[in-house]
Amino acid sequence: MRTWTLDIAAPDWKEAPEADAVCAALMAGYLVAVPTETVYGLAADATNGTACAKIFAAKGRPQFNPLISHVQTLDAALEHGVFDERALALAEAFWPGPLTLVVPKRPDSTISDLATAGLQTVALRVPVGPVMRFLAEKTGRPLAAPSANRSGKISPTRAEDVVADLGPSLSFVIDAGACAVGIESTIVGLVDGTPRLLRPGGLAREDIERVLGQSLQGASPDMRPDAPAAPGMLTSHYAPDAAMILNASEVNTADGLLSFGADRLPGADRAQAEFNLSPAGDLAEAAANLFRAMRFLDAKGVRVIKVQFIPSFGLGEAINDRLRRAAAPRD
Repeated sequence: MRTWTLDIAAPDWKEAPEADAVCAALMAGYLVAVPTETVYGLAADATNGTACAKIFAAKGRPQFNPLISHVQTLDAALEHGVFDERALALAEAFWPGPLTLVVPKRPDSTISDLATAGLQTVALRVPVGPVMRFLAEKTGRPLAAPSANRSGKISPTRAEDVVADLGPSLSFVIDAGACAVGIESTIVGLVDGTPRLLRPGGLAREDIERVLGQSLQGASPDMRPDAPAAPGMLTSHYAPDAAMILNASEVNTADGLLSFGADRLPGADRAQAEFNLSPAGDLAEAAANLFRAMRFLDAKGVRVIKVQFIPSFGLGEAINDRLRRAAAPRD
């Protein structure tokens, strides 16, 4: 594994020799950890079924769980998905950005069936993070890129998180510092007459509904647990090693505490370790810190993480979605 430490603010980063080496690795079917504005992604050529299989193997991810393909522009996305007026409106409003659209897959799309888990739909995103867009453009390939962590575990927001989880599986890790959003993209399904929020994420439901002019519904009641329509829909996901108790009312000795806001829970001083997601009660700051906080508390060796109440409006919906899945019963 090689590391490319990248300063995105540098005007000539695209000319670095590592850029050519990373693109060559991707086109040869290897895995590369790539920063985006949401979390670090485990990237591979989405048109190469063998490369996509390496993603599933490295993550220990079930192959019925589809992958998001990242492209550089809306025009590139149109080569792979069928966009109706709703999809075009959302893409034009929020791309580049933390929004993934699940749309019907074009019959002539080159994205592998393994990346789409054999579904007749495809999950597409144009990220804000310039590295993924640059690599997609330079290789001329859509890049499948789920979060760069073991399946079901805490998503990575720093390069060192990726190395700790998946180092031996990587050809390259691109280290561009911490991710700004810190929580995965929002996923919206547009495959029938009902727009569906398949996964809350870094773009708030309210902003999407404002553009659509209608409310988002949940996943189709016909969706089977072994055939999710999009990533991040498994019941247990994003989980630390410690057990998690949500909406805690008090803290006991040896607990870890995931706090929020200025008001501390009774017994907070007894906690073995504490991480306040946002002392100011800012949900965007809390989202950016969520996975780092969970990793921090896990590293302290606590057996139970108590989580303070976090409101569910705006990005709070995505934060609470991740917390519920992290606290769900595990196999």
